[in-house]
Amino acid sequence: MQHLIIGLGNPGEEYEGTRHNTGRMFVEFFSKQQDFSEWDYDKKSNAQCAKGKIGSHIVFSALPDTYMNKSGVSVAYLTRTKKVKPAQLIVAYDDLDLPLGTLKVSFDRGSGGHRGLESVIKSLKTRGFLRVRFGISKATPKGKVKKPQGEEKVLKFLLGAFKKEDLQVLKKMFKKASEAVVVAIKEGKEKAMSQYN
Repeated sequence: MQHLIIGLGNPGEEYEGTRHNTGRMFVEFFSKQQDFSEWDYDKKSNAQCAKGKIGSHIVFSALPDTYMNKSGVSVAYLTRTKKVKPAQLIVAYDDLDLPLGTLKVSFDRGSGGHRGLESVIKSLKTRGFLRVRFGISKATPKGKVKKPQGEEKVLKFLLGAFKKEDLQVLKKMFKKASEAVVVAIKEGKEKAMSQYN
């Protein structure tokens, strides 16, 4: 069975290491960890693509170069040409509603206002795919999320770079998320959700 893993983010050097690029950063990490092929730019899908195997499964990973709010165009093209059903699609992205260090694996949910995810749902005409959500917000000592308020502050926060200590937390999250993705591919989404949420 073929699977597709998408890392949502924005292309270009100015967005590297920013919070809104967490999904993209994760898929880069995962593809390297799993020893996938080198990244190759696919003009038709406007995405960086790599390929590998997990067990007996063929897995494609992709980083759309479309900018966040147009990600769906690239994802729809890739699912069609790689013959991947939405149920075999995994989308990784940042989540402002979760504190940094938190990971959620979910299926068939709304976009939560995430524009990249909205674009994917709209283009695929379904919400029936797996998501790996990475918390990026600050939290109080009790673990309550401290989100920036107002559109301008939210945008500034999303496009801001991770601090050095945040990247250490992120690396731990990426290792855990990689395990979750492998479980989802080999043993199914239900197992991954029950084990990693």
